[in-house]
Amino acid sequence: MTAFATIGSFFLRFFAQAGQLSLFILNTLKAMTRPPFYFRIIGQQIIRIGYYSLPVVALTSFFTGGALAIQIYYGGNQFNSETIVSSIVALGITRELGPVLGGLMVAGRVSAAIAAEIGTMRVTEQIDALTTLSTDPFKYLVAPRVIAATLCMPVLALVADIIGVFGGFVVGTQSFGFNAAVYVQRTVDFLTLDDVTSGLIKAAVFGFIIATMGCYNGYYSKGGAQGVGRATTNAVVAASILILAANYLMTSLLFSS
Repeated sequence: MTAFATIGSFFLRFFAQAGQLSLFILNTLKAMTRPPFYFRIIGQQIIRIGYYSLPVVALTSFFTGGALAIQIYYGGNQFNSETIVSSIVALGITRELGPVLGGLMVAGRVSAAIAAEIGTMRVTEQIDALTTLSTDPFKYLVAPRVIAATLCMPVLALVADIIGVFGGFVVGTQSFGFNAAVYVQRTVDFLTLDDVTSGLIKAAVFGFIIATMGCYNGYYSKGGAQGVGRATTNAVVAASILILAANYLMTSLLFSS
């Protein structure tokens, strides 16, 4: 009976957490679509989430594009298909690697920061003070961060696409001797608007996931400093896993035809 009790306890905790998260997302969506809107806080979060994440996203995408070009070149060399480097780099970066790697890097940086900030406010009873002052924590704390992340991630993904393709261009022209004009022309001819927009749609969803996981884990953290540490870790892990799962689902939906 102990084994059945353990299994039952696990499923009860799982469904309780799922219900709590569903209610949290519902309250967040309500706060995002109903006034009042704290535009000053949204602007601050756009700078913190978007602007300050540019260096890490740019460096990640540049080296990823270069490494992808190397792998494709040596893989295509076995079949005398080295010329596909520009096309596959552009496709891989815009559809998958740009938004996904950018999302994972931002998740590691932003989800942890949001969870730590809101978690500290929770354990020091600042969120309770907001409620006492008739200020909705979802509108004041959660909604601005989720809105900012959802708006910033497509921009960061677009930057990652451009710099990632540029990284492949640098490696292709400098290491493998491709003609620069031909490389650019093949990239432009092969890449379509749907490839770029699909990555931007993914990035917007990833931004919502990143901020929501950070806010959720911080909002329900407890247990002092150790609880804030657990919330920070859980936020990054949950955001990363959900980004990969959402990427699979959206890829299946967007490219199934």
